Amino acid sequence: MRNGKSLLHEGNKLLYRFQLIGYFHYMKKYFLAGLVTLLPLAVTVWFALFLVNFLTSPFMGLATELLEAIHIPENLIRTVSQLLILIGLFLFVLLLGLFAHWFAINLLIRAGDKILHKIPFVNKLYKTTKDMIQALFSGDKKTFQSVVMLRFPYEECFVLGLVARDSPEACCTATKEEMITVYIPTTPNPTTGFLVMRPKADLNYLKMHPEEAIKYIVSCGVVQPQPQVEEQT
Repeated sequence: MRNGKSLLHEGNKLLYRFQLIGYFHYMKKYFLAGLVTLLPLAVTVWFALFLVNFLTSPFMGLATELLEAIHIPENLIRTVSQLLILIGLFLFVLLLGLFAHWFAINLLIRAGDKILHKIPFVNKLYKTTKDMIQALFSGDKKTFQSVVMLRFPYEECFVLGLVARDSPEACCTATKEEMITVYIPTTPNPTTGFLVMRPKADLNYLKMHPEEAIKYIVSCGVVQPQPQVEEQT
């Protein structure tokens, strides 16, 4: 009888352990599902708050003084200040773009451009920044529109990359090959990464949208890219 009760007791303990393992498995599954749902929202909110603070911080002192002068409640001063600054920046950029489209401001921009190009050290920083902004917002549809798979950082490992554009002519001449500049985003933050130049023959072009590749990278491989449907003509 004692042996039978002992076996029954051990069996109950073993069953209880299996139940705990099952509970932990489901808890892990639901936790990961919640994390995948929450992480993109958290990153988006964080980036939005960072951008708002970055744009409004230089003008917060002036805006706060003006709002205090008209007796705005203290708990609303910061929020109202940021809102007014963002509206002001939007209108300023809109008007600046409007005037830049006209002839008068173009003369001033060209004159300022010549002056900045003649100032030592400043000319290098200004030219680099200007070239970067023009490259990003020039509307070149070929930039970052092709997804490739390449071996990096060693031969047995493959990564996803975005084709920036053809490599500089000097690099192609030095290697005597057609070189392509590829940006390799890191996970989970795709704003950092590696810029490499590889021969075109080493790149495997994929039928994948850049947005799908970024989702795959940001989610640490959890979100699988959707197959690209070819348009029928």
